[in-house]
Amino acid sequence: MPIECAQELGQQALCRALAGVGLGPQDVDALFVVSVTGVASPSLDARLVNRMGMSPRLKRIPIFGLGCVAGAAGIARAADYVRAFPHHVAALLSVELCSLTLQKEDVSMANLISSALFDDGVAAVIVAGSERGYPGAEALDTRSVFYAQTEHIMGWDVSEKGFQIALSPTLPQLIVDHLGHDVDDFLADHELTREDIGRWILHTGGPKILEATGTALGLSKEQIDASRECLRKVGNLSSASVLLVLEEVFKRRRPEAGTYSVLAAMGPGFCSELVLLRWN
Repeated sequence: MPIECAQELGQQALCRALAGVGLGPQDVDALFVVSVTGVASPSLDARLVNRMGMSPRLKRIPIFGLGCVAGAAGIARAADYVRAFPHHVAALLSVELCSLTLQKEDVSMANLISSALFDDGVAAVIVAGSERGYPGAEALDTRSVFYAQTEHIMGWDVSEKGFQIALSPTLPQLIVDHLGHDVDDFLADHELTREDIGRWILHTGGPKILEATGTALGLSKEQIDASRECLRKVGNLSSASVLLVLEEVFKRRRPEAGTYSVLAAMGPGFCSELVLLRWN
């Protein structure tokens, strides 16, 4: 069953992430779970508390409906949480079983593109407060930007047949029109510019989305190569995608200490989420 599969994959991802920093399930103070491809009540986080033996005092924050932007939004919300509780550990789990949304009878271009582009994926990130002293990247700031009257750009039309993709061909242009300006405003608050960013961690989207992102930010193909590589390997995993790009940078493309990064994604709403990181 899908919910059993989601629990099994979610547990594996969380255990691996926790083991990477020498922690266990009981050490997590807050659990953020993001998904746009499945709904359950009790929610997935509650089922994982029982399955993994997590603390009964765990703060659970299930987030549904943010789609591709939810990986960045989840990191941002977890970073906000540990900023308020610097001695706490938060975990972010993304579970996306995109194959559940396949509409076999729908031969529209949007459905054909999404069926070929999206794949199943799970990812987890540990976000620890400053008092815990873990290595990695420090989240210096977060920024959410909502674009009014753009609900039709991307999302699901939910019917008795399930989830049917809504995907407008105007999406790449929306990114070109807004993302560069939003990032510039965000960085300016820290007296930074795009030239100060040593590594970009960007949601993979698809080929046209990555091209639009690069155009909006004035980036070369080399600067978005981590995202391109993840897209080539696994396709678009919705909210999990940007977390896989973060893993790629952390494990194989990690910059030197003091380097700034911007982690960014866009998704249904339509909206963007930005996180300013500094590597330690």
